[in-house]
Amino acid sequence: MDIIFIRQDNEDTCLSTNSYNGKYWPARVSSVPVLFVVSALGSFTPLLAAYSTRFRVPRWIFDAIKYFGSGVIIATGFIHLMAEAAANLGNKCLGPPFTNYPFAEGIALIGVFFIFFFDVVAHQRLSVKAKAYLEAEKNGDTSLEFESVGRSQSETLPEEDQESNSSKHTNGSTEIREVDKRDLSKLESIYQKILNCVVLECGIVLHSIFVGLSLTIAGDDFVTLYIAIAFHQFFEGLGLGTRFATTQWPKGKRYVPWVMSLAYSLTTPFASGIGLIVRGSYPAGSRTALITTGVFDAACAGILIYNSIAELMAFDFMYSGDFKNKPAKELLIAFFYLTLGAFVMALIGKWA
Repeated sequence: MDIIFIRQDNEDTCLSTNSYNGKYWPARVSSVPVLFVVSALGSFTPLLAAYSTRFRVPRWIFDAIKYFGSGVIIATGFIHLMAEAAANLGNKCLGPPFTNYPFAEGIALIGVFFIFFFDVVAHQRLSVKAKAYLEAEKNGDTSLEFESVGRSQSETLPEEDQESNSSKHTNGSTEIREVDKRDLSKLESIYQKILNCVVLECGIVLHSIFVGLSLTIAGDDFVTLYIAIAFHQFFEGLGLGTRFATTQWPKGKRYVPWVMSLAYSLTTPFASGIGLIVRGSYPAGSRTALITTGVFDAACAGILIYNSIAELMAFDFMYSGDFKNKPAKELLIAFFYLTLGAFVMALIGKWA
């Protein structure tokens, strides 16, 4: 809903109330369980499809959901976070300096550089950790086992375990070094994917808090917003869930993706419940609320945009090797699912 105001001199004309009108109370209360169900359906379905032998889905469907989910996540960053942050921080009622500079874009840029620096440092530390684990494995001090939720059995790194062991015993030191280099690269890649899951989870969960609050204090546009946010939560959960499901987790940590999916599923309904409690007092259009929401949305936008482009899209299509020596048709189909996910999420941005 558009905010109408008149600013005079230095007077704060930002709204001190919200647009809540008391209508649709039963529907507002229902948003708590409904949003939990649709969020859980989106985030847990890929895990069930990957873990359970009873709910197995064809590989091409699982891949389609993965690429679709990547498109959803990048559209979330641009449309649902960046655009909302720009609208909040660009609100004329805030006055200078917000009306004199694109703070939303600036904060998102800071977010990109921050997460890039974090990624570089983490990559260096993960490389050291991976080398230490491989050395420990050689000495027999530990066993490197990772479990992929996409497979029913645990697997030991490297995947070519028997072949690698044979090479180590029968060939010279040069081949041993080549095997070690390949194993190290594979282990670093697994650690990096786990880190990406954590970063995506944090960015999306922070945004979900404001999504839940905005819904239950909405005014006449509540019904439209309710429907849009329900789809928003489902597709966003689908994007997260597929990333959790295609990541290998250390042995004994298979519960981690389930806990992360549960955290995502609970955040928006929890925030909706808080919104019901403070519906008459939370000043969504106030100066403090606009700045707080705008800053968080802009920072999360920078994080999601960087991660979705550098870690999801680039990795899936260029560095993973999934399309190496494959027909161009498979690449085009995957790219279609990616753009479809982005289109659907961007379309939902018209209402939420």
